[in-house]
Amino acid sequence: MKASRIAAAGAVAGVTVLAVSSPCFAHVSVQPEGEAAKGGYAVVGFKVPNERDNASTTKLEVTFPSDHPLSSVQPQPVEGWDIKITKSRLATPLEVHGKKIDEAVSKVTWTATGDGIEPGFFQKFPVSVGTLPEDTDQLVFKALQTYSNKEVVRWIEVPQEGQEEPENPAPVLALTAPAEDGHGHGAADDDKASDDAEKASAETAAASDDDSGGTDTTARVLGVVGIAVGAAGVAYGVLAGRRRTA
Repeated sequence: MKASRIAAAGAVAGVTVLAVSSPCFAHVSVQPEGEAAKGGYAVVGFKVPNERDNASTTKLEVTFPSDHPLSSVQPQPVEGWDIKITKSRLATPLEVHGKKIDEAVSKVTWTATGDGIEPGFFQKFPVSVGTLPEDTDQLVFKALQTYSNKEVVRWIEVPQEGQEEPENPAPVLALTAPAEDGHGHGAADDDKASDDAEKASAETAAASDDDSGGTDTTARVLGVVGIAVGAAGVAYGVLAGRRRTA
């Protein structure tokens, strides 16, 4: 009985280890630093875990959504990795800050210049993106992960609401509601700051005028006092001379 219990416990432990190490629990994902608000900009990080114990991850290719192209995509340099940005012409140009953009980034590729992501480690690849679309709640970034043994894992299956997560899910970035201040808030702040500055300048000038007036009044008082003291001294001298003469 004791041996059977030990064997059963060992089997349960083995199944648990397999479940924890299963690929579906560790895959390429994308998360924002803070929030990814619609209509704004965000820094997102593509997290790439190494799922193999006999090979390193040496390349990551991320495809950017063509149905919601982003006008600005700027990867952050990552030590030990070369970065290649691929752009494609847009069927419908984007209008950003009054300018039309007829091409956008369609893919970013990171290639290891050294050992890459070794077994037991993960790597983050940060990217600044914008302007985020306002007509969708999420962006899907399909990714390819290449290992040093030439194996390629395709993280391209789009998760569907109400269904189980697919075996190789694509990274999905959830978008939050637009910022409350909107796009025109900055201009209002500038006008308010200008008004405050003008008010402060006027108050400073008034204070300066008050200080100048006070200074002039003080000088006048001191001048009158000086004249009075001088006159008193002269009178005293005249009286003293008359007394000595008498």
